[in-house]
Amino acid sequence: MDIKQLNKSELQIMKYLWILEKGFMKDIVAKFPEPRPAYTTISTLLKRMTDKEYIGFERLGRDKQYYPILKKHDYFTKQVNGMIQHFFNDSKAQFASFFTKNADLSMQELEELQALLKQKMDQKKAND
Repeated sequence: MDIKQLNKSELQIMKYLWILEKGFMKDIVAKFPEPRPAYTTISTLLKRMTDKEYIGFERLGRDKQYYPILKKHDYFTKQVNGMIQHFFNDSKAQFASFFTKNADLSMQELEELQALLKQKMDQKKAND
């Protein structure tokens, strides 16, 4: 599946479907804050997203129960890798440096990040 960037409305629907796992249009609309978008707007977006094969549906009587085909992890991995490629000269180290310098991380978050890095380094050493 060719994963393109979702527009803001499509991404919002995907976020709700990732949480719901399966949902009818009324369930998706109910997730939106007030003022909620019109059913016709959501219906159009769901049709477009179904055509792109980002979501699927099961017909239950006259209703459609929608579910995500596009996996959250796959989408966000592609988006982050694209950002690294375009803004950080395809350097994950430059991205990590930018992130740690510009994110206001707490001591606990820094320690968690350090533990993740150590774990990843240990895995690399074991595989070499």
